[in-house]
Amino acid sequence: MNSAKSWLVFWVGVLAYISAVMQRSTLGVAGVSAVERFDATASALSTLAVLQLLVYAAMQVPVGVLIDRLGPRVLITAGLTLLIGGQVVLAYSPSVSVAVVGRILVGAGDAAIFVSVMRLVSSWFSGPVVPQLSQWMGNLGQAGQILSAIPFALLLHALGWTPAFLSAASFVALALVLSLAVIRDRPKDSSEAERAASFREAFTALKASFRRPGTQLGFWSHYVTQSSGTVFALLWGFPFMVYGLGLSEPMAASLLLVIVASGVLIGPMLGLLSARYPYRRSNVVLGIVIAIGCAWTALLLWPGTPPLWLLIVLLVVLGAGGPGSLIGFDFARTFNPARVLGSANGVVNVGGFLASFVMMFLIGLILDAQSPSGAAAVELYRLDAFRVGFLIQYLVVGFGVVMLLRARRRTRRRIVELEGIQVGPLWVAAWEAIRRR
Repeated sequence: MNSAKSWLVFWVGVLAYISAVMQRSTLGVAGVSAVERFDATASALSTLAVLQLLVYAAMQVPVGVLIDRLGPRVLITAGLTLLIGGQVVLAYSPSVSVAVVGRILVGAGDAAIFVSVMRLVSSWFSGPVVPQLSQWMGNLGQAGQILSAIPFALLLHALGWTPAFLSAASFVALALVLSLAVIRDRPKDSSEAERAASFREAFTALKASFRRPGTQLGFWSHYVTQSSGTVFALLWGFPFMVYGLGLSEPMAASLLLVIVASGVLIGPMLGLLSARYPYRRSNVVLGIVIAIGCAWTALLLWPGTPPLWLLIVLLVVLGAGGPGSLIGFDFARTFNPARVLGSANGVVNVGGFLASFVMMFLIGLILDAQSPSGAAAVELYRLDAFRVGFLIQYLVVGFGVVMLLRARRRTRRRIVELEGIQVGPLWVAAWEAIRRR
């Protein structure tokens, strides 16, 4: 544990995740090109992204069970192979209907990578470094967005649709070769319990994991923190900035990197907070949600076109949502035994992507409803239309906050039963700390 071999496995796993994030986010950068290539409406474009995320979310629980039964190495290999196939199909797609097949394959491949690498971290490392490595893994993986926002975008504009997507697929092929050569499920001297002996046993463990309040708290934490930034980065942020705010395409692609940079800077701090204050992790999650809500409110209520500085503030806050969502996996790790952690992580990972594809699809419908049939992109993606479309976030995330508070209440009751520790409201703890000082 925590050996040189552990670090080698970790870095190759991170590379696999970077390649998956790149394939996931290429459509967000290519959104404007997709409208021109396929002559697509907003709802048709959102369908491409929604189906990808729908497949991703639907596959999380089965993937978690497969990890507990077969091990993460098999799932990483299969996932990378599907990613390559999906991007090749998309590269040669002549229509939206064929492109849908490619994005479904991308969603299925992407689904297998993140939770598998998270499982590797738990098997190859131990101690306080685990939550910090989980944050680093999630944040470093966002380098995939940098690859899609800069080199992929440059290739797309210089060489065209097909060469750009084939180049993206070739990067996954490199990750596949390295994964086959380096990644193993666990150290040879590992004392970790053996994997489930059958799929029936794995499904039984899944049911038990899903019933645990801590797993549910992880699900809703992921749901409320990740979704807004995912919707912006993967689909609607780029056309919003280009058509709604009037920014150039290179400028819009560059601004998407603010989300990545923010996550990389904030993530380690959240990892330290999670390790030092394990009973206050839900307060961190709620603080991030409140900050995102305030930033969106300021942007949407700004009279006329919002200034660039306010957009950057929003992007910085959205960047905190990514590492914030990783706290959900820390809940899963805390409240589940290691041998069923694949299933627990799969349950948690459904949360943010479930909220994301619901919001993506509804925003597309709202944009289409506000524009005449066959309207040009400039008319379809008006700033006022985006203002109305983005309001759906308040309903979707607000529902998640209510469910998070309910799950937190049950989890804290469970902590009292098992550990005898009473976790009071944050303001009470803060007041007591002030009095002691």
